[in-house]
Amino acid sequence: MDSSRLFRTSGTAIATAAMLISGCALGSASPRATAAARAYDTGDGRSSGFPGFESFGAGSAEGAEGPESPPAARHDNARTLAPLPAALPPALRRYYAQKLTWHSCGTSGTSGTSGFECATLMAPLDYDHPREADDLKLAVSRKKATGAGHAKRLGSLMVNPGGPGGSAVGYLQHYAGIGYPAAVRAHYDMVAMDPRGVAGSEPVTCLSDTEMDRYTEVDQTPDNATETAELVDAYTKFADGCAARAGKLLGHVSTIEAARDMDVLRAALDDDKLTYVGASYGTFLGATYAGLFPSRVGRLVLDGALDPSLGSEQINRDQTAGFQTAFASFAEDCTRRKDCPLGPSADRAGDRLAEFFAKTDATPLATGKSRKLTESLATTGVISAMYDEAAWGLLRNALKAAFAGDGAPLLKLSDAYYERDRHGSYQNLMYANAAVNCLDLPPAFRSPSEVREAVPAFRKASPVFGTALAWAALTCGYWSVPATGAPHRIPAAGAAPILVVGTTRDPATPYGWARSLASQLSSGRLLTYEGDGHTAYTRGSTCIDKAINTYLLTSAPPPAGQRCSS
Repeated sequence: MDSSRLFRTSGTAIATAAMLISGCALGSASPRATAAARAYDTGDGRSSGFPGFESFGAGSAEGAEGPESPPAARHDNARTLAPLPAALPPALRRYYAQKLTWHSCGTSGTSGTSGFECATLMAPLDYDHPREADDLKLAVSRKKATGAGHAKRLGSLMVNPGGPGGSAVGYLQHYAGIGYPAAVRAHYDMVAMDPRGVAGSEPVTCLSDTEMDRYTEVDQTPDNATETAELVDAYTKFADGCAARAGKLLGHVSTIEAARDMDVLRAALDDDKLTYVGASYGTFLGATYAGLFPSRVGRLVLDGALDPSLGSEQINRDQTAGFQTAFASFAEDCTRRKDCPLGPSADRAGDRLAEFFAKTDATPLATGKSRKLTESLATTGVISAMYDEAAWGLLRNALKAAFAGDGAPLLKLSDAYYERDRHGSYQNLMYANAAVNCLDLPPAFRSPSEVREAVPAFRKASPVFGTALAWAALTCGYWSVPATGAPHRIPAAGAAPILVVGTTRDPATPYGWARSLASQLSSGRLLTYEGDGHTAYTRGSTCIDKAINTYLLTSAPPPAGQRCSS
């Protein structure tokens, strides 16, 4: 798993995987399954990187809620994200004054998609030097508030499912616009915009489908110089492919620029304040918006929070520990069942899985097709099921089949994670994921020797996944465009109350990250879900949903320190 895979933090990753395998539509599953530098103040900021499998965090292999030290101690040396000037630069006025032209869209005849509208938002490629010839066309969709006259319209509610690289428009049309609580949809126009470089908004591409197949199969636990050279070659070709196909866009897909696009959309929607629900990486996007435009913050929900004050190596190591915590929960559940392929002992489950990975490394499994299940694909398949306990049954069955020599079910889990369809075509999620991550922070590692030095710490965080995820953090070391971002704190001084949601055993965004972000935000309020899985809103907890719905509808955040277990 390369670093772009490691940092991927999508609020819908495994829900999508589960439903692709079961053949269900995204909106029809159970609640648990559906689930640049100038903006920084100068200071002694850390300069480390972040690639990855989708997240940010402060998790711990020993404790589900992360380290015992106060979260503030983790970001004392980080820079501070400074607000942008309140006065609008003359060169940007035409973007803020634009009017959106809406047309009906969605998949005709498919349940749940009627009533959606789409439009195109124009945004500058470079906010410091806007040129009409370079303007980007960003895909926007909405579904108007469903309430009758008695339901007062509260404005627009923008949503983002994470990634970076997840399609917000797809998330809106297939889930949020039809699956969010009815009271919320009654009062808000549900709105989404694919961030620059993602899906319908000038998508970044890097490899052909055949090349991407080879890339995902490369051994990410190299045992010798030859395998190390092959992995480095794969990372280099991936980076070179992105540079060749994306061109100058590759230097302008940062989270800061995407947050500025959100403010242009807010103006085009004629909203004075931004109301927003962001999951996973979407929390980093929302927090960045708050840091740049604190006076324009309305009601912000940041669910499955990332910690922007951390460097790339720490982020990857924390997330590695998060996946270990999630695997421990899966193992406890699995080993209580008679059919658990990992045996009857939870303490031995990790050893059994590691042995399986080693055998697959030596001899990839047949899948009934031309593609075989390599160790890298097997690891991706297992990790994908850590995002939501609703997928644990799928993983049990996939491992049972794999232990019997059939790698097909585990390959399906891996393919769903990569958004590879049955025809062999990939969406651009993994390309956009790497492009954003490698621009937002300098790389965790720049050479194989640096990875080897770090492997023991990663293995301490996760004996099962540590080696693979350490090597995954090398991707951005070969990126052609230097990072424009750095670790930073986000105080968003003067912003209205911002609701930060953390899940105690979240694998992708460890709970400590939510604690840290809530402590950084001057108006942050932490809401805790004591449970498993990635993100919490609309995933089955009545307590969580009630608290968030009340906040969105009345502006009243939950009591300080509120914790939910159901």
